[in-house]
Amino acid sequence: MEIKTFLDTKYRQYATPNFLADDPIQIPHQFSKKQDIEIAGLFAALFAWGQRKTIINKSHDLLARMDHAPFEFVTTSTPKDLKALKSFAHRTFNEDDVAGIVLALRAVYVNFGTLEKLFIHPKDETDLKNGLHQFKQFFVDAGILKRTERHLPDPFAGSAAKRVNMYLRWMVRKDAVDFGLWQNISPALLSCPLDVHSGRVARSLGLLKRTQNDWKSVEELNQSLREFDSADPVKYDFALFGLGVYEGFGVD
Repeated sequence: MEIKTFLDTKYRQYATPNFLADDPIQIPHQFSKKQDIEIAGLFAALFAWGQRKTIINKSHDLLARMDHAPFEFVTTSTPKDLKALKSFAHRTFNEDDVAGIVLALRAVYVNFGTLEKLFIHPKDETDLKNGLHQFKQFFVDAGILKRTERHLPDPFAGSAAKRVNMYLRWMVRKDAVDFGLWQNISPALLSCPLDVHSGRVARSLGLLKRTQNDWKSVEELNQSLREFDSADPVKYDFALFGLGVYEGFGVD
């Protein structure tokens, strides 16, 4: 079967509401307010490494500490309110990392009203590399701890930026799973969230030759996927991820 036809079939198979049951994108789907979706989605995406069940549970834990009102917590919490984050931990995330991101997010909403603005960069004509760098730099300038910076990837440092590219997919694309919340970024500029699963499948299908999962590999995979659908290349993330996680495709 032709690869494009195969991947289109797998996209339709996996990009359904059933996908929400096991995926961290279920976290922002709990909300209807734009800012709540943005904030809940960002934390769920940043927590997204390791077992998905743990990622989902830790996201629920954090939102419970925010009284399930993330936008209100971000914009109005006092130092006393921030004590609700005490002892929070997920892998290398701790309460200080979360508190710093919360305070930086407050600056985002005071200045821009939406996280979308952080990713829009005039030089981004083929991908969002500059926007991803700009996103991280805002948080650095807002005063997050040095240790927290490792949780915000930068493609200029070679990172594949898997978690933030996944977050962008959630916010920009629109289908039965992704929100299509942001209207000022074209889905054509999105990059595939490259991880061990999608990378293995992409290499097995001949879509990616580079062996490292870094930004250069993201660019190579972008080029391959855009040959199949230049307007919406990252819909194939569902196919690559589903084939890798649920079907074990490409495992020797």
